[in-house]
Amino acid sequence: MARRSRLPLVMLVALAAMLGAAVPVVGAVAPAQAHNYLVSSTPKAGETLTALPKDFMITTNDILLNIDGNGAGFGLQVTDSAGKYYGDGCVNVEGPEMSTAASLGAAGTYTVTWQAVSTDGHTVSDSYEFTWQPPAGFTPSTGSTTVPDCNGTASVNTKPAAGSGTTGAATVDTGTLSTVLWIGGAFLAVAAAVIVTLVATGRKKKPSA
Repeated sequence: MARRSRLPLVMLVALAAMLGAAVPVVGAVAPAQAHNYLVSSTPKAGETLTALPKDFMITTNDILLNIDGNGAGFGLQVTDSAGKYYGDGCVNVEGPEMSTAASLGAAGTYTVTWQAVSTDGHTVSDSYEFTWQPPAGFTPSTGSTTVPDCNGTASVNTKPAAGSGTTGAATVDTGTLSTVLWIGGAFLAVAAAVIVTLVATGRKKKPSA
């Protein structure tokens, strides 16, 4: 009586082992490449502000990547409904926070637009609105029709990228995606090679009586 070949079982075990090994590697790549996201802001989205704070501030979940110490790649702008800009355009970056000196004009709706460099090196951006109701005796700023450049030192476009949402994730991490696909493809290729080898070896062996 011919002995049954155990080749199919061996093939399945080999394939499962290869794919199983790929999972922790792919999982280890993703967390290290996560974007920063907004956790709080001053003023808050939708807030009715009745007193001018010292600074407008954006706080994220992780340390921001301010490599040169001068805020390159960062921007925090405030505009009114007429499109005028308020503030000097200077941005201070400390840990997970970025801020700019607060300045506002007459009562109305204002938009905060911000851009930051995540700890993974990718740019994130977003915008939101708030309402300004100044207290009695407040002297409004005149605003500017041109983008404030922090005395000529700021040169970053802080308009949010297409598709950005309340999380502030405005860019597609193509580097992480390609890495994951490369790792997965490599493991699948190795698994396929093992299976082909096992099939070829199994065909050469004749079942014993």
